[in-house]
Amino acid sequence: MKALILVDIQNDFAPTGALPVPEGDQVVPVVNNLMDKFDLVVATQDWHPRDHKSFAVHHHKNPGEIILLNGITQILWPVHCVQGSKGAEFIPGLNMKKTARVFKKGQDREVDSYSGFFDNGRKKDTGLGDYLKEQGVATVYITGLALDVCVKFTALDAHALGFDTKVIIDATRPVNMNIIDAGDGDKAIARMQAVGIETLMSKDI
Repeated sequence: MKALILVDIQNDFAPTGALPVPEGDQVVPVVNNLMDKFDLVVATQDWHPRDHKSFAVHHHKNPGEIILLNGITQILWPVHCVQGSKGAEFIPGLNMKKTARVFKKGQDREVDSYSGFFDNGRKKDTGLGDYLKEQGVATVYITGLALDVCVKFTALDAHALGFDTKVIIDATRPVNMNIIDAGDGDKAIARMQAVGIETLMSKDI
């Protein structure tokens, strides 16, 4: 079985959001057109408490600065995807009716969570990996926001968990903050390809 994973297609990652991904909203029609081609569709959702320690404001620093948080290197972000806020909602127009489950991430204020599978300290998992395996999923196709952060780390973890992992390039966009992997989508793609993750376009599915 193959599954489509929608990573964090949320208002705060749209171009007008708190942590804007350029053209982030343009993934929505691409993703919607893909859904009928998959046996299973699941989504991840950034779901931070307001006092999450990855937020720059709580350290009197600027977004983009880097600190050590509980022993883990932490990029500081603008306040985004706060639980229950409009920014945490999915981008309007995204067809959530075909989504079987939503897996929330980033709920522990002490650790960030880029991947849809684990927090950055790999101490807790979201349950996504077990769920996919219980459903008999062997291959995952990953879409969403942002390519160079949460999509990349979700794909790397999916691959490490033994899933045949593919990333649909026109169904994702990079944030390009020039921090992670020099912030760029091209370097994120190269890193994923280097471990055997396939990248492809939606027309090829």
